[in-house]
Amino acid sequence: ALWLSGREEAAMANSTQSRNEPLKKERPKWKSDYPMTEGQLRSKRDEFWDTAPAFEGRKEIWDALKAAAVALEGSDHDLAQAIVDGANITLPHGNLAECYDELGTRYQLPVYCLAPPINLISERCDDDPSDSAEPPVAPKKEFQLKVRLSTGTDLRLSASMADTIGLLKKQLQAQEDIDTSHQRWFFSGKLLPDKTRLQDTKIQKDFVIQVIVNPQALQVNHIIL
Repeated sequence: ALWLSGREEAAMANSTQSRNEPLKKERPKWKSDYPMTEGQLRSKRDEFWDTAPAFEGRKEIWDALKAAAVALEGSDHDLAQAIVDGANITLPHGNLAECYDELGTRYQLPVYCLAPPINLISERCDDDPSDSAEPPVAPKKEFQLKVRLSTGTDLRLSASMADTIGLLKKQLQAQEDIDTSHQRWFFSGKLLPDKTRLQDTKIQKDFVIQVIVNPQALQVNHIIL
């Protein structure tokens, strides 16, 4: 058996960190130990992102990795690569499962944060295909919608279930001065078109919508502040 000294182990670690490959477009395929619903996957991801910065690494790097993961799942590979590059994150294997910041700190993302399982259960599978089967929602019943920007900012918008994503983009523009064309809204890993109404997303009051801010709207390094 070969035994490595501490110096040799450190050299191997440094060699791994020095490799930096472009972010691959392919997402991992995996199967959950049990059939998982979209809500369970969302809760599992939220729990990881909320607790990961408390253990090791810098919060701004975790925020950047989260924004990149959301962008990649939304098929926006260029934005994900721009976020990784702007945060000076090194990808030895070309994916977000294992990466390093410029200080050499290692970050590992679980597979469930990178892609849904192949045995994911759609929460809409039992719905009547007819739109008329959707329960009516009172359009004027407002609540505080929680929005999480890729810049690391959490905020709340006054919304009703009848509001469209396009309308909420305009509200965010008025509040944060972010042009609507530079906003991409995601929920449960899916891009939300402007004409989508909140009631179509099946969102609940305690859920969070992710908003990726195009790096053209901000300096790239602001994404991770």
